Amino acid sequence: MRRTNDLAVLIERWFTDRLMKHRGVSSNTIASYRDTFRLLFAFAQTRLGRSPSQLTLRDLDAPFIGAFLEDLETKRAASVRTRNLRLTAIRSFFRYAAFEEPAYSAHIQRVLAIPSKRCDKRQLQFLTRPEIEAILDCTDRSTWLGRRDYTLLLLAAQTGLRVSEIVDLDRDAVTLGRGAYVQCIGKGRKERSTPLTKIAQQALRCWLKEPRKRGATALFPNKHGGRLSADSVQALLNKYVAKARQHCVSLRSKRVSPHVLRHSAAMELLQAGVDCSVIALWLGHEAMETTLTYLHAHIELKETALAKLKPYERAKAERFRPSDRLLEFLNTL
Repeated sequence: MRRTNDLAVLIERWFTDRLMKHRGVSSNTIASYRDTFRLLFAFAQTRLGRSPSQLTLRDLDAPFIGAFLEDLETKRAASVRTRNLRLTAIRSFFRYAAFEEPAYSAHIQRVLAIPSKRCDKRQLQFLTRPEIEAILDCTDRSTWLGRRDYTLLLLAAQTGLRVSEIVDLDRDAVTLGRGAYVQCIGKGRKERSTPLTKIAQQALRCWLKEPRKRGATALFPNKHGGRLSADSVQALLNKYVAKARQHCVSLRSKRVSPHVLRHSAAMELLQAGVDCSVIALWLGHEAMETTLTYLHAHIELKETALAKLKPYERAKAERFRPSDRLLEFLNTL
């Protein structure tokens, strides 16, 4: 058995060996898990008066983890979704610890038994084609930045790529011509190819002819030649959405993010009659349940299904009249 003060070593090995080396998780997952344990250690410093290097695995018991999760919601005003996300990171570590520290099996199982909280499912947001076109029309394609932003947003809306996938694209990820597609590395380090429409091909063909910024290899570099960040993409999208809202009234009630563009691509495919299994492959969904959320959000499909239902033959429903025997039974209750 390791000494109980080797928690720091265990966490370091979980990050470097398990997550990075063996599982090859994305940088976004690493950052999310890292932030979870930063918050956990800050909570331990306040509650237990110990620095992270002084903590032991035994200190992180189920009551302590439960108190940490409650603190997130009450004092940090974290949403239920955020609380569950932090719990996912903690569970991942404790599943690793179960193999490395079998002597603490009962202790670990009590932590793993902490349930996620149920949360209300928000209505899935997506944009219509006129709304997307209104945003694209606000880009100034007479400038380098405007042409970059136009191509980036068009690609996002047409392919449904995640913002992390878009900013990681290199110039050689694009294949034009017959059977044109863009190849990206998605969640779980899985590669996938997404076909391109003719208008997306045309935009990319023009964009790839642009002079490179300091020899940049990124498909959509910043003005210094480096890669854009997810926050940069959100900022440029916000700028164009604010302009588009001036003449596109329906955008005023919508909160638009790069992920909403991803939803919009999925909804267009669904509306065109593409099967959900194909959409799942297109978007890189591991679970079909994720793709089925678009079905719930598509009101036009629901209305079409409703129109196919046969109306009831009886115009007026008859009132239920119980037998005397049943009434006698109910009266005895």
